[in-house]
Amino acid sequence: MPRIRWAMILMCFLANVINFVDRANLAIAAPSIRTDLGLDAVGMGLVLSAFFWTYAFLQLPAGWFIDKVGVRLALAFAVGWWSVFTVATGAARGLAQLVGMRLMLGVGEAAAIPSFAKVAFNWFPRRERGLASSIFDSGSRVGSALSLPFVAWLISAVGWRGSFAVTGALGVVWALAWWFIYRDPERFRGIAPAQVAALLAERGVPNAPDAPDAPDAPRVRWVDLFRYRTVWGMMIGLFCLNFAIYFFITWFPSYLLQSRGFSLASLGTLGMLPALLAIPGGWLGGWVSDTLFKRGWSATAARKTCLVGGMIASSAIAFSALVQDVWLCLALFALSYAALSFAGANVWTLVGEVAPTPAHVASLGGIQNFAGNLAGIFITTFTGVMLTITRGSFVVPLVAAGVLCVVGALSYLFLVGKVEPLPPLAPARNRHAVSRVAH
Repeated sequence: MPRIRWAMILMCFLANVINFVDRANLAIAAPSIRTDLGLDAVGMGLVLSAFFWTYAFLQLPAGWFIDKVGVRLALAFAVGWWSVFTVATGAARGLAQLVGMRLMLGVGEAAAIPSFAKVAFNWFPRRERGLASSIFDSGSRVGSALSLPFVAWLISAVGWRGSFAVTGALGVVWALAWWFIYRDPERFRGIAPAQVAALLAERGVPNAPDAPDAPDAPRVRWVDLFRYRTVWGMMIGLFCLNFAIYFFITWFPSYLLQSRGFSLASLGTLGMLPALLAIPGGWLGGWVSDTLFKRGWSATAARKTCLVGGMIASSAIAFSALVQDVWLCLALFALSYAALSFAGANVWTLVGEVAPTPAHVASLGGIQNFAGNLAGIFITTFTGVMLTITRGSFVVPLVAAGVLCVVGALSYLFLVGKVEPLPPLAPARNRHAVSRVAH
């Protein structure tokens, strides 16, 4: 297989790092913004939540758009879009402008993860897609870990407005580089025809890039994807996984400060341990899954073993609120976050392996990520409500996250069918036929 594939997936990793830095910079700059613009806590909360609404709901058209125009154009446009609005955030003069900029940021970032999944599908054979997916997926953890020290340093050096200009400019540079560098394998000069043919055969396109549109190719409309039980299993599974992950991204620092008595200094050191351990945890998940597949396991057994095992292990988050020892608490958090990343690499491997045709990969990724990011809205709201009701206790949200991890494991085990391309569906009016094939 051509070595250039690793450069392509590394660029996706870098884009994901920028993605999460641009997503997190507002939270880090929030104290400075509130002081400068005179915003109260309610207004700042509105600004912080605005991103999730467009990001979650735009996943659906974003996946369809990527499959229609191709990942080269879609990802260059998406990163350029969100980078421009990141820069523009630094010029905001009030609440309405800030909310508008964050809504537009969500529009652009909605196309990121489905595009990365499409790149892994285009460039990597099945035996390597787990590792490829784990590499781009780990960019979110690296971006989250780097954002605190990097953005804090930028704010101290150039102010909060300048920090948005710098992080946005990084995305613009990346988008330009992507446009000039990226090509699908069949359009990339310098790759041997035999290597291109092998990749196309892996993707189920043995003859030409547009083979999925051939007369004898399966016809599956975008809306028909919701008729598969496997797709609903993937949606439920990622919702459960992200419910726990978004706790780490949103409420975890507050938990350590309020419930465990951490100082700001210890928060920036010990508090980073779970996120740091999650990075190799994701790589390990992709590597283990690919290794099992190479050793003769079926794709179903290899992927599901890592998905179910990772989700079960991640339920350790429920016990972190129940132990007294701080170090044991941190160890449980680290185990949970690493296990979530272990499973997460295989979540994005599934997209390319069960898509009915290559023309549905990003669409399926967008549908899955839509459900997953509804969890970002639910966990932030649910935790806030529970803290109010229980007078500051995090026990209920953390136990709920652990229970949902088990629910996610059961979804991947029983609702998700064989890890293979989904078969064409019978017409919707033929319910008996549908029940036989919609697995």
